[in-house]
Amino acid sequence: MLETQRIADQLRRLYDGPSWLGPSVREIVSDITAERAAFPPANGCHTIWELVLHITATLRLARERLSARTIRDHTMEESWPVVSDAWPEVLAELEAETLAIEEAIRSFPAERLDERAPATEPQTFYILLHGAIQHTAYHAGQIALLKKESTGRPI
Repeated sequence: MLETQRIADQLRRLYDGPSWLGPSVREIVSDITAERAAFPPANGCHTIWELVLHITATLRLARERLSARTIRDHTMEESWPVVSDAWPEVLAELEAETLAIEEAIRSFPAERLDERAPATEPQTFYILLHGAIQHTAYHAGQIALLKKESTGRPI
């Protein structure tokens, strides 16, 4: 199996399962209502809604860098979009972006993984892609904790 296929598989497992980390992203967000997603955490952190938008934006940035369409970093507004769409649309966009980057990874030439990715400090495409997956896992964990906090029950 090519390394790009392995990386894409890791993303797929994180989003759809089975995930080594526990519940997949899809499992974590599947029963979250719009009200729960917008629930402000007691500690003043980002809401679930904001975190899902942020994950989607970050995956989009990584996908754009694979195709060299983005040669600059995201602005803060692009990284943390304003909550504006309906919650089902936000979840659909997360799934669509996950599928889009997965396909982009699968079609990315494995021999280019060690090349420097655009608009990054000395970072290769390999590190960029693993970073996008790790970033998603990190925020999925935050969402799981916020979900528990807003319901008083574990996921």
